[in-house]
Amino acid sequence: MTLSDLPTAADLARFSLAAQHPLTLNWADTSERLSRLAGGHVFDLQLATDLDLAGQRAAFLNAGPAAPEYLNHWVYVHSDLHAMLSIRFKGLDVSKPFMEVSVTSRPVVPADLAALCAAAQVYHAFRPPRLRFWSAAPQTVWADLAPDRRVLAAPLPDLRGGAVPGGLTLRPTVDAAQYAEACAAYASVDADHPGHPEQARILSEDDLHKTIAAGTMFDVLWQGQWAGYVGTQAYSQLGLDAQVIQEVLLAPHVRGRRLGTALSTLLARHLPGERQVLSGTIHGHNRGALQAARGAGRHDVGGWWWVPLG
Repeated sequence: MTLSDLPTAADLARFSLAAQHPLTLNWADTSERLSRLAGGHVFDLQLATDLDLAGQRAAFLNAGPAAPEYLNHWVYVHSDLHAMLSIRFKGLDVSKPFMEVSVTSRPVVPADLAALCAAAQVYHAFRPPRLRFWSAAPQTVWADLAPDRRVLAAPLPDLRGGAVPGGLTLRPTVDAAQYAEACAAYASVDADHPGHPEQARILSEDDLHKTIAAGTMFDVLWQGQWAGYVGTQAYSQLGLDAQVIQEVLLAPHVRGRRLGTALSTLLARHLPGERQVLSGTIHGHNRGALQAARGAGRHDVGGWWWVPLG
């Protein structure tokens, strides 16, 4: 691959926008969204061309292959489809490599999967057992694949009118006093649901402090007592100007009261701004969290899927 073979960041942004859910096209100015998408794809292009950066990744990850093997690849898949491919490692664990389809020249359809899998040979040195790709299509289109995370989002003003049970409130979080209790709450869910650790993990204490500093971390109160966390960080997601959810947690003693749906409503009321989107990722198998988000008015606008590689 030569530099002349590569698309520009603006090209990749147009491809990415074409792959987004139609509903989201009304949530942001198109030129602003393309600009945000292009900014993210600058790094994709750097990873495709910068041998020094590839060397840094090779030294840091120490997965075995030489530095050039870590470069991104813009590959011909078939007919009208090209793809930007990346080698990734789940949780930076070198024993868990996977191939990421970072962006494609048009939305992926089921008939493309065999050719995408064949394209994975560019990373044969890592022997990735699976690849991941994005689709905004309904989940029923990919019912035979394993889901990763779904994006559920809606403009903040659209979420503020939902019902909130009496006794459920938020207050700004000021310190990490309840962090140990929050960790225990996650451990409780993990014990009851063995699949949960793969679906959700508590934000780190460092990220908790960052979210507190941003002014967008809140204690959940039930009848005046601490009952969980909810918080966001402001950054671009899918090219949208978003408040991205970092944590949604209810303590064990308040679960089963159907309070989860109201947390999105309360959060939207506490966050300023009329043009931002409240967005967050939820694992495709986390049915309770998906139901709560949808019940609050957030829309499933797409997600990532896993494809096994033979």
